[in-house]
Amino acid sequence: MDYVTTVTQPVALLGLSPGRRGWAVRATDEEQYTEYVTARLPTLRRIAYLLCGDSHRADDIVQNAITRLYIHWARAKAADNIDAYVRTIVVRTFLNEQRTGWLSRVRLVRETPDQPIPAGPDVETTEVLHAALARVPPKQRAVLVLRFLYDLPVADVAGILGCSSGNVKSQTSHGLAALRKHLGEHNLSLLGGR
Repeated sequence: MDYVTTVTQPVALLGLSPGRRGWAVRATDEEQYTEYVTARLPTLRRIAYLLCGDSHRADDIVQNAITRLYIHWARAKAADNIDAYVRTIVVRTFLNEQRTGWLSRVRLVRETPDQPIPAGPDVETTEVLHAALARVPPKQRAVLVLRFLYDLPVADVAGILGCSSGNVKSQTSHGLAALRKHLGEHNLSLLGGR
């Protein structure tokens, strides 16, 4: 058999041991997993960033999500749409961290390291929109990101979040109202003056 039994870091974080289910991964599966994650990593980071608004936290969310993906790789690669399956893992990881308090597991420092702000014509608009989106409740934010930034239909978003289509529509409505409220005076300029 071509099993890899020396996988330590991802499984150790989840408390798995050699006797538990999900420990051994076939070498060919590990190659497929590595290729998939390598190809999709920028997309996964983007969705995590859009959900949480912080690049470091987005990296943490993606790391947790790909660790879970590694454990459930056989199930993931058998899914009808692996990208949707993985997107679901990322969104649920974000929502779980919102519930369990990500900040309680992070060591804070006195000074924030300087980060260059990316140059571009819409930097101010992007910053204002990200700040307003960060103030929208987590589940509504997840719905808005999936519906409008990833252009997913209501049924797909409902599947990812594990709720009804009606709930997605309601969360979309409430999320848009909260976003408009937080945007305030910037609302018209973001919509092109309409």
